Amino acid sequence: MIGDYTIGEFSSILAMQGFAGLSLFSVFVLMALGLAIIFGQMGVINMAHGEFMILGAYVTYMCSHVVTAYAPALFPIYFFIAMILAFMATFALGVLVEWAMIRHLYRRPLDTLLATWGLSLILQQIYRSVFGAREVGVTLPDWMMGSLALTGIIEIPINGLFVMVLTFIVAFVVYFIMFRSSWGKQVRAVLQNRVMAGAVGINTKRADRMTFGLGCGIAGIAGAAFTMIGSTGPTAGQLYIVDTFLVVVFGGAGSLIGTIASAFTISQAQSTLEFFLSGSMAKVLTLLTVVCILMIRPQGLFTLKIRR
Repeated sequence: MIGDYTIGEFSSILAMQGFAGLSLFSVFVLMALGLAIIFGQMGVINMAHGEFMILGAYVTYMCSHVVTAYAPALFPIYFFIAMILAFMATFALGVLVEWAMIRHLYRRPLDTLLATWGLSLILQQIYRSVFGAREVGVTLPDWMMGSLALTGIIEIPINGLFVMVLTFIVAFVVYFIMFRSSWGKQVRAVLQNRVMAGAVGINTKRADRMTFGLGCGIAGIAGAAFTMIGSTGPTAGQLYIVDTFLVVVFGGAGSLIGTIASAFTISQAQSTLEFFLSGSMAKVLTLLTVVCILMIRPQGLFTLKIRR
């Protein structure tokens, strides 16, 4: 016996909460990947990152309604179309924001934080004016409904499995872009030595703009995935922005492996603790544990070796 539970019941609880934590892990990874690229590679604290995620969610919501009304034959695959459109919309907005605002604030972290926080409030009001203050949801195709039964007690939602597979595909694509493509080498060269990178012919301004756009585009994909496990509202992005920053800092800014490991650790801890405690206490204990670890290892779980 463990408390009021038998060993079998306790094992089943841990398994169910573990699978529930994997859905939260998927959202954390998709959000944190974009934020890690922007913060780790550019040093920009983007407080509006959650609003870029919500833009991707609203694009998915609109795509669902448009396909249902005008092209019902495409409904089984509309999510893939919505995901592409969400990436394109958030990527374009990210490039515009970098050109109009962020490029004037480099090496001024406090100004960047305040400016992007103001941008988040503006975007929230735009969403509220266009879509209303009430939360909205999407209708999932039939093949995403239901669950797979592992045992008589444990069931895995099919849409949760789909989000996890999507997360690993996006993580692999980001790894390939950042560490195996010529553009990724240019971005990392700018990170290590901006002056020398410019001297050898790399367009550093364009690298910054595309990097910011890519980070925002990944947030748009996170928003599309978010519609499968939760409802969308104008302020829903703010519920995840603190946890996402925590994931990035705890994993090590700029470290892809650290971001994934940190997201898994934090999501599993929160999901398991929420079953035995309240949601707020689970967050408090998780935050205190992470803070204590960061006091011992302030650089995070993983760090990039950069010659200064």
